[in-house]
Amino acid sequence: MWCCASVPAAITCLTRGADLLEQEQVVLCPPDCTQWRVSVFGTGTYASVSNVCGAAIHRGVVGPGGGPVQVRMLLGRRSYMSSYSNGIQSQSLSQWTSSFSLTKPVDTAQELSSETSTTTSLPGGKNVKKVLKKPAAKKPTVKKMANTECQVELAVVMDSSRNIGYRRFGLQKSFLSRLVTALKVGPTGPQVGVVQAGDFPRTEVHLSNSTKTLLMSIAELPYLGGDTNTGKAIQHVAESFFMAEHGMRRGHARVLLVLLDGWPSDDLEKAGELARDFGINVFLLSVAKPTLEEMPLIHDQDYAMKAVCKANGFFNLFAPSWFSAPKHIRSLTQRMCSPEALQCSRTCLNSVNIGFLIDGSSSVGDVNFRVVINFIKAIAQSLDISDVGSRVGVVQYTYEQRMEFGLSDHLSKEAVVGALNKIRYMNGGTATGGGHQLRITVFSVGVAWAPMQDLKAMASAPTDRHVFFSRDFSGLTAFPEALVRSVCQDFTHTN
Repeated sequence: MWCCASVPAAITCLTRGADLLEQEQVVLCPPDCTQWRVSVFGTGTYASVSNVCGAAIHRGVVGPGGGPVQVRMLLGRRSYMSSYSNGIQSQSLSQWTSSFSLTKPVDTAQELSSETSTTTSLPGGKNVKKVLKKPAAKKPTVKKMANTECQVELAVVMDSSRNIGYRRFGLQKSFLSRLVTALKVGPTGPQVGVVQAGDFPRTEVHLSNSTKTLLMSIAELPYLGGDTNTGKAIQHVAESFFMAEHGMRRGHARVLLVLLDGWPSDDLEKAGELARDFGINVFLLSVAKPTLEEMPLIHDQDYAMKAVCKANGFFNLFAPSWFSAPKHIRSLTQRMCSPEALQCSRTCLNSVNIGFLIDGSSSVGDVNFRVVINFIKAIAQSLDISDVGSRVGVVQYTYEQRMEFGLSDHLSKEAVVGALNKIRYMNGGTATGGGHQLRITVFSVGVAWAPMQDLKAMASAPTDRHVFFSRDFSGLTAFPEALVRSVCQDFTHTN
């Protein structure tokens, strides 16, 4: 029997430490959590972004069959260490705002009952037996049910520039708090993070599935001032915000909501293009558009259309003031949570499968073969590789072919690079074949003595976009960016 102050609260395999609102409590993990894709960060002490039951299995507190776990919330820390234990691979994390530890609930030999008896001696030697009722067990507080129909990772860029001013900045925070509440964030629903835009972008809150944490963080946000460098903030989100170490879940749509008071100080067109390349659906809520007198001060008067995912009116909203902005909350939540309408989620970089057929003949040589491997690594580094994203496979050929690894063998960028480093040079004869009948787009990359006629015969049409040639192997370093661009052109054309 478990001796503790409360009855174990049933949780799911995906419940995270941040979802438990009590400082210390007992929860009940279900069986078969090892069958889920759990996220665990740390060893012994775990970041609160971790799934509790996954961490409990990693710690050895419960087995695959589940069971009760004592959870104690701790302060945040730096340097959560990765390790492999009990079939669970935990990940490292440089820093997080809160942590938790796990132990087995204390066992007691005496069964607890709802009633306890006691005997009292009265004058005259008579004993009276009293029955004392045990106080009702307090049920642990667990976060309210998330909106399971909204499967998005949402970043919000707030305007913290001198344009908005301190008073309107407070109104903007109030608007964001109401939006977070309406979204119903949670481990099985949307997650939300916050970035401030000023002279320089600043991440305030990484992706979180706790409404309480988000509302507290938003209330404490400081006003920064400075220029309205919204473009820099969008670029910051595209390049470094949506990452696994910051709580991002793979397979979920990435959405960016930009809040803008007035107009931006920098360029939004290139930032918008970058966000689209990364598969991010950008929405823009403009508040208090510039007046006719202010229009000449704007760098690009079409900034609102160039920043968003698609310039079709769906991704742009306008409010004359922050007092009227809340009327858009219902519409915003519906739009951001509609997967079929998020047209920028699927991109070339997160959707293509690329198979490399590399020459392992004696005419290449060991040194040049490593140059070819580095060329492939540069292309792989530009892709978003995962089990739900892009994939890479490699076949080496001489007179025979050798499968180095298939499209499903390595499902992360790091794993692909590691596998490429292990490829051994075959050093044999040369022979090639074709596969156009399989509807595969073929790019030919030739070096030095490779006959241009053969390269064109192997490549898909038009050959001017599918054939790359260099006089020596060192010239391959100039091709990755152009080749990826051509791959994406084909992807856009066919999709």
